[in-house]
Amino acid sequence: MDQLLRHVYLGNTVQAWAWASLAFLATFLLLPLARGFILSRRKRISDMKVPAGVDLALVLLARTSRLFLWVVALYVGERFLELPQRVERISTMVIVVVAWLQVALWGAGAVRFALERHNERALAQGDAGMRGSLGVIMFVARLAIFVVATLLALDNLGVNITALVAGLGIGGIAIALAVQTLLGDLFASLSITLDKPFLVGDMLRIDDIEGSVERIGIKSTRLRSVTGEQVIVSNADLLKSRVRNLGRMPERRVLFTLAVPYDTVPERMARITELVRGVVQAQAGARYEYCVLKSLGEAALQFEVCYFVAMDPPRRYLETLDAVNRQLLETFAREGLRFAHTPRAVLLASAGPAAAT
Repeated sequence: MDQLLRHVYLGNTVQAWAWASLAFLATFLLLPLARGFILSRRKRISDMKVPAGVDLALVLLARTSRLFLWVVALYVGERFLELPQRVERISTMVIVVVAWLQVALWGAGAVRFALERHNERALAQGDAGMRGSLGVIMFVARLAIFVVATLLALDNLGVNITALVAGLGIGGIAIALAVQTLLGDLFASLSITLDKPFLVGDMLRIDDIEGSVERIGIKSTRLRSVTGEQVIVSNADLLKSRVRNLGRMPERRVLFTLAVPYDTVPERMARITELVRGVVQAQAGARYEYCVLKSLGEAALQFEVCYFVAMDPPRRYLETLDAVNRQLLETFAREGLRFAHTPRAVLLASAGPAAAT
């Protein structure tokens, strides 16, 4: 038996192969079992109030790939063997690449965990958080993490990354000039994400476009217009425009003119301001501002009316506008007040001598 264990096979004794196989199988079986056991208890732990470090550890454990566990088992098994130089080099290359790939996955998971925790705290404080912006930040963070992980992996494999970084810098300038429009939209999306001029769900008015924000993407922002169609605007063009965020209006102004005939009885005309004030103040969410005789028109007296309507909920504006207009019609009719209308003169052009006969 001892002679069999000391038998050399592929440069290693049978005993070394046996220990290597045992270490590989033990690691390959125990690590996934431990990972699965902990993750199965994750929901029960998440219901409890645990420190942020424990929660982060659970998130990173969930993002640990099976390929990484297999490579860890392979590395442990190799410690009992003496492999040829070529095999050792290939094995080292695989281990380094997979290890840095796993580190990049952990880094991306940690960034997402931090952003989500920050977003939850902002929402708890009544802020809008990073709704619609999380995807843009994660794209940039993931890109940076994987680029750094790739460079570090190449450095561990003996590649001179100094020359590579210099070459990438020169090539990056050429690529940036070629795709400057795309990069402009990308940086514009970052500006929107960090500055937060608007969020998903806000109602915007951009030139002749009015609609609610559906998605803030890396290159463009999608709006659902009031007429139903989806409008796609590039982020760079969006920042160059004058954007009116209607979704952040605490209240909206209503301004219109009432035309009253000149033959209105002075006593009734004196009550117009009082009647308008009563109609506006009777509506929930409406704040009366003024009703004044603004001008003496050519055919009627012009009263300017101004009041504000709270925008919570947004449909209250139209409902209040409809209710005030209907109440004004009923109140003026009840008080014997009339609205003036401007007569229109229609000129008929003569068709010639035949038309005059």
